[in-house]
Amino acid sequence: MQKLSLALAICLGAPALAETPLVLAVASSARPVMRPALTTPVTADIETRFQAWLAEFHTQALAQGVSAKTLDAALPGLTYDAEVVRRDRNQAEFTKTVWDYLDTAVSTARIDAGTKAVARHAALFDRIEAQWGVDRHVIAAIWGLESAYGLVRGTDSTLQSLASLAFDTRRPEFFGEQFLTALQILDAGEVRPADMRGSWAGAMGHTQFMPTSYRDHAVDFDGDGRRNIWSDDPTDALASTAAYLKANGWVTGQPWGVEVTLPQGFDLATARRELTRMPSEWAALGVRDTNGKPVPDHGPASILLPGGGTGPVFMIFDNFAVLETYNTADAYVIGVGHLGDRIAGRGPIRGDWPRQDRALTFDERIELQERLTAAGFDTQKIDAKIGPLTINAVRDYQLSLGIMPDGYASLRVLERLRQGQ
Repeated sequence: MQKLSLALAICLGAPALAETPLVLAVASSARPVMRPALTTPVTADIETRFQAWLAEFHTQALAQGVSAKTLDAALPGLTYDAEVVRRDRNQAEFTKTVWDYLDTAVSTARIDAGTKAVARHAALFDRIEAQWGVDRHVIAAIWGLESAYGLVRGTDSTLQSLASLAFDTRRPEFFGEQFLTALQILDAGEVRPADMRGSWAGAMGHTQFMPTSYRDHAVDFDGDGRRNIWSDDPTDALASTAAYLKANGWVTGQPWGVEVTLPQGFDLATARRELTRMPSEWAALGVRDTNGKPVPDHGPASILLPGGGTGPVFMIFDNFAVLETYNTADAYVIGVGHLGDRIAGRGPIRGDWPRQDRALTFDERIELQERLTAAGFDTQKIDAKIGPLTINAVRDYQLSLGIMPDGYASLRVLERLRQGQ
């Protein structure tokens, strides 16, 4: 998913993939999934109210230039989908640790399937790289995580999903824009209503574009006069993904990140996203790649500790932030980057993840943020999302205690806060 749908994909869980046979091993998206269901209140007249809302939207869409012919073909038959709304409201929990997510996202089967996909479409990737300068292995990795290389593109009606979510009160403006844009795409004749299908949240095609991302970045790369991201042929979808990444700042030739080792005594307080140095400057402080060599000066970089101070360490570049426009979760970005590296023939992550740790539950993440803020280390948001603000608050709290300031939001930190330490 892309920049305009960040809130749709913040969880880190993923469906388990069988290792054999190969088709089963990759016939599942590795996009984040929801936590266990909560009941969405549904009143007896909700369908009546939905149809009234839809009639009003019909009038608004006409005023926005969508033809009556398109609306009359697309809107009749749409019904309120309570399951879609339930799933949207229950995304807030990260259900897996980074390492558990990567075990699935970068499985042997997914790497093998990606390697074959890149080889099979080598000529296409040659053209895409020549035009946009985006690494083919990164595009293939997004393809692999979003739809298992096209095998799981989604069968939900995009219009019904978006209409249900736009009618809901949680984010009506966002989904209202997506619904209107989907209708405008239909009005332009780029796809038939019956063929506009994708994920439950309205993301479409091989690489799961939201309608506004399709509008702004999709390209007709096969020259047939249509920007067809839905067909079995992935040409337009893969080219559109490259166009999207380039438009969001992709730097040609720059890695997303490089696994590194830190010298003894390294100041972990400097491992902040906002603190960047050239790799040569980090090298002067003793930071090396896993082969013991300085990282080339690809551009300003920061140090990321996704598993805390005892886990693998990454030097990340601007392209990391570009991939975040697809999905804000660090696990997803590392998953795309590392899967791309593995498809390109590079080795596995060498550092040891703290596999003895478990992910904090949704309630525990809320509690962590509340306790940090109450203790004077403001997370600025109480939303259960462990992003840079919360990581910085954890680090500042750790510094106040004189313990390792890695910003790692672990159960150990929460227990200290509970004890008032």
